[in-house]
Amino acid sequence: MALQHRPTAPHRSTEDALRVLETVARHTSGVTDTEIARESGIGPERLTTLLRMLRREAYVEQTADGAYVTGEALARLGSAQGREQALREKLQRTLEGLRDSVGAAVYISRYVDGEVSVTQYADSPAAPRVNEWVDFRVSAHATAVGKSLLTQLDHAGRRDHLARHRMARLTSRTITSDKLLLSRLESQPATVPVLDLQEYAVGTVCAAVPITAGSAVGCLALSLPVEHAHRLRRAADELNRSAAPVLLSLAI
Repeated sequence: MALQHRPTAPHRSTEDALRVLETVARHTSGVTDTEIARESGIGPERLTTLLRMLRREAYVEQTADGAYVTGEALARLGSAQGREQALREKLQRTLEGLRDSVGAAVYISRYVDGEVSVTQYADSPAAPRVNEWVDFRVSAHATAVGKSLLTQLDHAGRRDHLARHRMARLTSRTITSDKLLLSRLESQPATVPVLDLQEYAVGTVCAAVPITAGSAVGCLALSLPVEHAHRLRRAADELNRSAAPVLLSLAI
């Protein structure tokens, strides 16, 4: 099974952010934004946006004289001891911030050993999570999460998944034709969120964006009650713009 390597906005942001972090890490006594721009090749306006995000996520800190040094979050994630727990806690805080920002329950999902797995989520009474009435592992054809993960596989990988999981009709909107689904997955633009408009569950709409890191297939998703469907595309676009911190945590 191979991945479809197509650049997305979060991936480009992550690559630039990693270049900034590498520059800051090389200067243990601190480095100015002018020096970061010169060494990284990133323009001032773009750099300002990245540094703001990195400070917010505690990957860098700014000293009293204006120089940048590595932050607490980077130190925790860079430590072998307790790294897995630190990563989970960092991702959870990031997801909670995204939940509040987009006004919807948000999820991280991975494709592990040929199966869909929702690994973390953040919900609240005001942003309830979707009711998993059918196991996500057998309903990838109907969910935004599943379809986003499948778009990141090659054609053979998609066919293998669908061969192992029958495409059951979950609602009147569910696609049950593998030919139609494969055609839509193939034509899905990498930079456009995948949508689920009551295909998995009546009363719920969802969107998902890819957050593949290396060989690990993943996505970031949100769900809304159908009465808030008018907010879906705007929330999905915001989720796409805000995916970089999640991908960055996975890439460090």
